[in-house]
Amino acid sequence: MTTAVCYPHIEEPVGEPARLQRVPRVRVAQLAMDYLAHGWGAEDLCRQHPYLTLAEAHAALAYYFDHREQIDEEIEAEWKRADREAAAATPSPIRLRLRAARAK
Repeated sequence: MTTAVCYPHIEEPVGEPARLQRVPRVRVAQLAMDYLAHGWGAEDLCRQHPYLTLAEAHAALAYYFDHREQIDEEIEAEWKRADREAAAATPSPIRLRLRAARAK
């Protein structure tokens, strides 16, 4: 028999990424990226993101560890999307001038 696990402070909208209930603009994947990139634990996340409560940080990390494959896929898709957008973006005028000045 399997039981559903409830993650306090985390909402899982159908078809959308998991996010904080109190601060819905913050996705679990964003906090997981901080953990992966910097090795930050819950206390570190709260120091770097002062709007977080310690309970929210722990809940987000617990959710990440229990749904690691799903969140890692979300992070990978986000990186690929950012790479595509950066490659397709027109360089800003200042960047073009700096590039030209550097080439001289």
